[in-house]
Amino acid sequence: MKLVESTLATMDKLPLRPLRAHAKSALLAGSLVLLWGALPAHAETVILRNGQSLSITGYEQRGDALLLHVSGGVVTVPAAEVERIEPQEDFAPNPAPSVPPLEESIRDTAERYRLDPNLLASVIAVESGFDPRAISRKNARGLMQLMPGTSAQMGVADVFAARQNLEGGARYLRQLLDRYHQDVRLALAAYNAGPGAVDRVRTVPYIPETRQYVYQVLRQWNARAKKAAPPASQSTHQTETRIQ
Repeated sequence: MKLVESTLATMDKLPLRPLRAHAKSALLAGSLVLLWGALPAHAETVILRNGQSLSITGYEQRGDALLLHVSGGVVTVPAAEVERIEPQEDFAPNPAPSVPPLEESIRDTAERYRLDPNLLASVIAVESGFDPRAISRKNARGLMQLMPGTSAQMGVADVFAARQNLEGGARYLRQLLDRYHQDVRLALAAYNAGPGAVDRVRTVPYIPETRQYVYQVLRQWNARAKKAAPPASQSTHQTETRIQ
């Protein structure tokens, strides 16, 4: 918890791209609930304003937010961040998962690479919304949105295989943490913008998308850490992160 709070405290000083007033509260309150089981044989593609696309099996609107039903969970996003929703003509139902639930895979993979499972889950939540088939406009793919070059370097043969993608992304995140002496902010910035961009300025690059990405992952990490902490710890470890 102390590591999460100290990392978040430094983010208060970073100038972040302002969010729309009506979408800000929905974005910061975004949540994901993992669900396992058969999904209906119907799908649509959500195109987000940041270029990410998500395959969904349904959605519902609640106020300024949309609840997107994805493979393995429900993702809440601000309605203002959705550019359009397109139908998918041909869609086969997802088979029942033959691998351990994602939560277990995240925990096991995090342990192997000496990562906080809450941090690893937070990266996945921001990168793909836990959709193993997600593809961005920049061609980043899978759970942890690996670029083709990164996938090859990390030995990922099938980028859409959830466990392979998780393994490759976790290995890459561990390498970045070691490269930047366990500075989570810099490791996350490099994961998003590339190590070269971080090395040039020796801080989080002044790229709005990257700064917003780091901020969102840290927010998720903080929320998960607080939820996992015992009640006594929660009462003494409250952190508020302000958008400058």
